[in-house]
Amino acid sequence: MDKNVYSQFVQILKEELVPAMGCTEPISLAYCTAKAKEYLEGECIKGILYVSPNIVKNVKSVTVPHTDGLVGLKAAFLAGLIGGNASLELEVLSNVTKEHIILINKLMNSFDFKIEIVENSYIFEIGVKLFSDEHSSFVRIINDHTNIVRIEKDNEVLYKIDETSLIKTDRSNLNVLNILEFAKCVHLEDVDYIIKRQIEYNFKIAEEGIKNSYGANIGKVYFYSGLGSIESKAKAYAAAGSDARMNGCELPVIINSGSGNQGITTSVPVIVYAKELRKTEEELIRSLVVSNLITIHLKTGIGTLSAYCGVVSAAVGAVCGIAYLLGKGYEELAHIIVNTLAIDSGIVCDGAKASCAAKIATALETGFLGLKMQETGNEFYAGCGIVKKGVENTIKSVNRLASKGMRETDKEIIKIMLDN
Repeated sequence: MDKNVYSQFVQILKEELVPAMGCTEPISLAYCTAKAKEYLEGECIKGILYVSPNIVKNVKSVTVPHTDGLVGLKAAFLAGLIGGNASLELEVLSNVTKEHIILINKLMNSFDFKIEIVENSYIFEIGVKLFSDEHSSFVRIINDHTNIVRIEKDNEVLYKIDETSLIKTDRSNLNVLNILEFAKCVHLEDVDYIIKRQIEYNFKIAEEGIKNSYGANIGKVYFYSGLGSIESKAKAYAAAGSDARMNGCELPVIINSGSGNQGITTSVPVIVYAKELRKTEEELIRSLVVSNLITIHLKTGIGTLSAYCGVVSAAVGAVCGIAYLLGKGYEELAHIIVNTLAIDSGIVCDGAKASCAAKIATALETGFLGLKMQETGNEFYAGCGIVKKGVENTIKSVNRLASKGMRETDKEIIKIMLDN
């Protein structure tokens, strides 16, 4: 494999598969607040939060970890202000104490806090301004969960970068053929730490969701009604991980493309299959390389936030990882991807909340249908809806649908969510 492409793919995995505690949008908000606090002199007495509508959508209904079950924007803000450690980035709340939690809950009704929705903004934008008696600070994040583009102290700019300068490794070489070649030839020492951490973290939170009660318990519903099939177990464990994560579990997960739910969906079903089929650690690692990179490939053309539910892409990645684990190659995976995208490219994202677990199970159900279609010689062809000739062209169609076609849908979803 070309050395430059090989190095790119290793770096992409390092960039995207990082740990986060809790849903990534409220955690990003908490991180932004904790960072602003670092530059504020004196005790904070007031805060203003500037957010894009999509941030509202993805924070409004989700439980913030380490808050004793609090939900929403103010809870995430106060958690970052009171107990956040910005040096930990997306694990910013991992050092919150019981004393912090008591104070966070106390301030929910008394702290001077204002939210301003920034219209015509970046899809992903968070700004936090803090005030003490005599001083102020401001931090702004755009486009990615930890991408700080501006820091001010007492209205003096201390740090500023070009708002278009979010630098990530080139993704132009991502395609299904290259991904499979990389998975086959990658030296395990280049990726095993990244992937092994994903296996440990994401399966642990899935087990937590199965053992205990979180949200609507979608994972447990599947687990106890699936008659023990490996497919049902894979759906159950993936949904259970989301049950726990969306409803206050404080275990970290390894995210994919900025999302913990996508990280769980991409990895947990592959792990379940590997365990059940007694595959080797190497086979599991290489299969997870496939599932993660397929998910990243699909998400790259969509963007971090969209009205298009990200777990659809992640479920496609997961089923591709399972297919690779079962010994399938390029032609089979191409058909599986096209089959699945032809069926399921219509699940909308209405924010992070308990029902995300059900969407994960639904997306995986469709992925398994796409796999069964391929195994029985059935497929969708070019001209069938948004399906184009060739897997890469079909992926481009979905990217166009999600990034451009669903913009107005996204706006209407947010209006519905904010309509009390």
